[in-house]
Amino acid sequence: MTHDNKAARNGAAMMGDNNMPGTDMLVKLYEVREDPALEARLLADGVKIKRAMGMNITGITAFARENFSVGWADECLTGILTGGVWYAEREGKVIGFACFDATMKDYFGPTGVLESERGKGIGKALLLRCMFSMRELGYAYAIIGWAGPVEYYKKVVGAIPIENSIPGSYGNMLGV
Repeated sequence: MTHDNKAARNGAAMMGDNNMPGTDMLVKLYEVREDPALEARLLADGVKIKRAMGMNITGITAFARENFSVGWADECLTGILTGGVWYAEREGKVIGFACFDATMKDYFGPTGVLESERGKGIGKALLLRCMFSMRELGYAYAIIGWAGPVEYYKKVVGAIPIENSIPGSYGNMLGV
C-alpha cells in the first residue's frame, strides 16, 4: 500500500457522512472521570502509557507517518515539543499516540492506534490522559477537532457536537 493510500484510508476516520470533515466536539473537562482499572488492565497486558519527551520524537513521528499521515506526524512533533503527547508502547514499540495543543491551543487530536491493537482500550486510555493533562493545565473545556467517531467521544468523555463547526477553525489552514 502506498503512503497516499494510507493517508487517505486513515484520514477517512476523521470524515463524517458524505466524506466531509467531521464536526468539532466540546468536552467539559471538569466532568471527565478517571478509569484506573483500564490502565491497570493495559499494564497487565504489557501496554505502557507514557508522556512523550524529546527523546521520543523519532519513534512517535515515524509511527504516525507510517500508519496514518505526514500531517499527523507533523502535529505529533508540535505536540511533543509543547508537552502535549501521550503514547502507548508494547515491548518498547509505539502502538498508539494522542495529542493535544498540537493543531491549536485547547484542541485534542490527532490520535491513532495501530489497527491490530484497536478495541483493547488503548485509545480510551490515551484520550483520558490527554483530557486530564488539559484539565491540569487549567482548561475547563477541550475541543475535539473534526471528530470522526462522534458516538465514541460522546460515550467516553461526554463530548457534544459544536453546531456549524465545519470547516470551523480549519478553514484558514494551509491545504485544507
